Amino acid sequence: MIFLFDGTLPGLLSAVFEWFERKPGFTTIQLANTFQPDAFTEKFEVLTNHEKADRVWEGLQKKLKRDWLRKFYCSYLSEIPDAYQHLFQFSIYIFANAPGAENNFGNEHVIALSKFAKSVEREKHRMEAFIRFQKTSDEMFYTSIDPDFNVLPLISNHFKNRYADQQWVIYDLKRKYGLHYNLNTVEEITVDFTDGVNKKQPTAALMDEKEGLYTLLWKDYFKSANIVSRKNTKLHLQHVPKRYWKYLTEKQL
Repeated sequence: MIFLFDGTLPGLLSAVFEWFERKPGFTTIQLANTFQPDAFTEKFEVLTNHEKADRVWEGLQKKLKRDWLRKFYCSYLSEIPDAYQHLFQFSIYIFANAPGAENNFGNEHVIALSKFAKSVEREKHRMEAFIRFQKTSDEMFYTSIDPDFNVLPLISNHFKNRYADQQWVIYDLKRKYGLHYNLNTVEEITVDFTDGVNKKQPTAALMDEKEGLYTLLWKDYFKSANIVSRKNTKLHLQHVPKRYWKYLTEKQL
């Protein structure tokens, strides 16, 4: 049996509810929009039902501690296709066993979720460390990112607390949505970029007139603080992998 769902967290939780209601035996779960049908496998299309999803989530909250609820959520945010299957089977496993089952690292789904969550948390911390804002002419601080995982929901509070006195936008180019802080709340936004607009690097006409000076000063400071004789490229790459250099002002030519 294959359960097809819409890719949302409520959709996945609805699939767990449907499994317990139907008890179809071993079941795999796949995204409906990428499913390739065949003539030999029975499929069931799961309709996302928020009431059913809430009941499953409330059940997981009773069975799991906060750290495992976060691992569950982070695993979902990984967007890795295999993660959906592990989340689905992990949920069934947790409900079918006594409290504490999540500590059984002999279970493949427990191990998988731990690994997925660790990777997502690492990406979250790197985004928090490496994101650099640019000030636009309308007093907005803007940056674009394209992380491996969907970490925007995880970094919202960090930037709201750290930059509480300025309006900012963090836009995920890969997933085509972003976060906007308006000095009071953080809201999810989408932007319809005009054709030809550089989404990664706003044009000079859109930037604050002093932004270029700030960038130059920061590069000069970084260059003067750098001690060439103590350069350790291997260690530097361990802490700041090359794929993150595009976010760092000091790495731009």
